[in-house]
This record gives sequence, C-alpha cells and structure tokens, in this order.
Amino acid sequence: MELFKRRTVTVAALAMSAVLGASAVSAQERPVLRLSSVVSDNDIRAEAFAKISEAVADQFDLQVFNGATLVAQGSELTAIQRGNLEVGLIAPQTLAEQLPAWSIVTSAYLFDDVDHLERTFDSEVGEQLVAMAEEIGVHVLAPVYFGTRQVNLVPDLEVQTPEDLDGITLRMPGGDAWQFLGEAIGANPTPLAYAEVYTALQTGAIDGQDNPLPNDYNMKFYEVTSQIVMTGHLVGFDVLAVGNDVWNNMTPEQQELLQSAVDTAIEESTKRHLAREEELVQFFKDEGLKVYEPDRAAFREYAQARYLESEFAESWPDGMLEAINALAE
Repeated sequence: MELFKRRTVTVAALAMSAVLGASAVSAQERPVLRLSSVVSDNDIRAEAFAKISEAVADQFDLQVFNGATLVAQGSELTAIQRGNLEVGLIAPQTLAEQLPAWSIVTSAYLFDDVDHLERTFDSEVGEQLVAMAEEIGVHVLAPVYFGTRQVNLVPDLEVQTPEDLDGITLRMPGGDAWQFLGEAIGANPTPLAYAEVYTALQTGAIDGQDNPLPNDYNMKFYEVTSQIVMTGHLVGFDVLAVGNDVWNNMTPEQQELLQSAVDTAIEESTKRHLAREEELVQFFKDEGLKVYEPDRAAFREYAQARYLESEFAESWPDGMLEAINALAE
C-alpha cells in the first residue's frame, strides 16, 4: 500500500510537472508586452490595465508596471522608441515635445468635456493626430481620461472671470506648457513638486492649485482650502500607445483583440471617473468648501485668445482648432 501511494504521488508529480512545463512553454510562446504607467495600483486606470491584460491573455503576456516602477515618468515615449518598452501611458505634453502640433490638445478649453475629447479622436482630426504619432514610432490605442482640472483655492473670494484670478499664485506642474496654461486662465502660475503642495497651501506659500477632483481628494487638499472653482479648464487625459514595430508585427486578429480589450476597459474606466467626480462635488460641499461654476464662456474666450497669440499656436495645423470647436455640442 505504501509503495502504491509513493508511486501514485510520483506519477502525479510527473504529470503535474509536464502540465507546468507545457504551460511555461505556452507562456513563453506568447509575445510579452510590458505596459508602463505612473498611476498607483489602486487607481481606476490600473484596474482597467489589469482587465486589458486578462482579456488578451490567450495571445499576449501583458505585464503591467504601475507607479513608474519600470520606466520613469515622462520617459515612456523614448523607451518605446528605443525598443525598451512595448506599451506606455504617455502624457500628451510629452508627445508635444517631439510633435509641437500636439500642443493643441494640451491647451485650455479645447475640449468641453470627455465626450468632446472622444468625438475628436474619432474624427478626421483624431486620425491626423494619430498619424503624426505614428511618424515618431508609436501607435495610439486610446485617449485615457482621468478627470477635468478645476481651480482649488485658499482665499475666500468670488471667482467668475479670469480677471478675478489676477495676482493669485497658482501651483502648476513644471514645464512651459503647464505654466502657460496657468497664465491662460488668468493666474500667476508657479511650479512646485506635487508632494509639496499640501504644505504650501497650508502655510500660504501658494494661494491655490489645479487638479481633477479625485486628486484633490486623494491628496486631502480640501483640508487646507476654502473653495473649488469648477473652471473645467483642461479635460485631463493621457494616451495609451504601443510601439509601431510591436503593433505591425501583430496579426490582424491580435490587433483586433488588443484594440477591443482596450476600448472596453477604457470605456468603463471613463464612466467610473465621471461618477467619482460627481460624487466628490457633494463630498467637498459637505466638508464646508464652496463649489461653484464661474463664467466658463469668459474663461474660454480669454484662454483661447491667449493661446492663439502664443508660440504654441504657430505649430497648430491650419483649421484644426476650428474643426475641434465644431465638434463641440
């Protein structure tokens, strides 16, 4: 009996080894796609990336690296171009560094909302933007919405027009494009590391900051500010992209599988972000903050005029701004 048990265990172990060996071979045969993003593992977008990985598992070994653990923030594009990364979540500001025409999608009040953003990428304008990206080695899979930026202030003043932000020291991310965005909504922008914003608000070193509502919540900025002005000056999105060589080496069926998985996951992610933003408006009001919408038409007119007078607009393709504006509802 004991001998039989040992033999049975041995046979079972050998069978299991064979299965594991076959699985390992199968896994090795699948192309490895590494996806790098800066989002945290508990971010809605991280959940979307995990769902994409699951949906394509039969054809790809899609490995997700969040929190910039694989590739440093801002270097995703060059990593793809050098063949050191297959898939990346790329900020449009990063694309604009190599494709100045892309600066148009980083400008204030270009998009009314996420629907306007999606209609643009589904239009001829979107095809033009995607074609530009392919010229520098990346194939755009989808714009990935993560929230609309609003102005969050310490001073208890009424803001209705850009003139009301005159003299307000507003923290903005570093870089010329971000700093100009602050100017384009009437404020006095200043760069500051994200991790230092809470203390700067608390001590009065800055008057305010701008971010999507989920960021305000996650960083607890509501604890040291008095109001959120729903300027909606920038519909925040990044671009999920894959290297041209990687994409072109896929079969049509693999391309369709990956694109379908991305479309489904990002659509759900967008819906969840919108629902979260709506919930947070009430949360901030309950916390005692004033939350209100200013004269957005005045902000939009002011901002677009500033951009059209800037060096950024010199690189915008003729008629693109008008075409995007025409897609608004």
